[in-house]
Amino acid sequence: MSARVFAIANQKGGVGKTTTTVNLAACLAEAGRRTLVVDLDPQSNTTTHLGVDPHKVATSLYELLVNENVTVKEAVIADVRPNLALLPAKVALYAAEIELVYLEHREFRLKHALDSVSDQYDFILIDCPPSLGLLTVNALTASDGVILPLQCEYFALEGMQQLLNTVRLVRDRLNQHIILFGVVLTMFDPRTKLGSEVVREISEHFPKEKFEKIIPRNVRLGEAPSYGMTILEHDPRSPGALAYRGLAEEVIARAATLETHHA
Repeated sequence: MSARVFAIANQKGGVGKTTTTVNLAACLAEAGRRTLVVDLDPQSNTTTHLGVDPHKVATSLYELLVNENVTVKEAVIADVRPNLALLPAKVALYAAEIELVYLEHREFRLKHALDSVSDQYDFILIDCPPSLGLLTVNALTASDGVILPLQCEYFALEGMQQLLNTVRLVRDRLNQHIILFGVVLTMFDPRTKLGSEVVREISEHFPKEKFEKIIPRNVRLGEAPSYGMTILEHDPRSPGALAYRGLAEEVIARAATLETHHA
């Protein structure tokens, strides 16, 4: 069986992409699923969140994308946690956006790399940069589906259409199998009327795609990255940890139907 590959994408920053990538991956790994996290964001926040110093990374995703002689095995950090591996990023990844323009099969570089290790994992989660450039296009070309984190705030829906248009373009030209796999509502504050309105609106527009589990605004989730920890290590009983465990269960169940669908 090959891995289910999901791009965690939203071109808006600050919506919980990295938090979702790291903690969903940690919960999938805890549930016994072999999981690879791909840090495709030059800010390297996912790499740092998992306790790896990007400045000390010798071979990263940057080398993998721009140099055909570099293999995934050389770049991957195999055991950042039990069942959890990391393809790290470093600042040099900013240059890849420019360098890729001049390379052959530029939209497929990540796909070719991940295809070579797909049978070693159950899930591959790609943390995308907050833009719709060539790095994100590489992620979408390599993925079975998009997991879209959406902040429960006023402008949440504004940028969403742009991403969905990009997914449509990629489906038409580069990857006919990609779907909107799910919408994760993040930073939900039950005390605000606005948060509940966003939940209702997404439920109306994306009833099949919206995950039931909503990620609350949670101090512990915000603290965990500064310790280089996942929420399961920092505070396994916090509302944030419970929410991501629930989300992981939904992803596993939904991915099983996707396998049937692909078959």
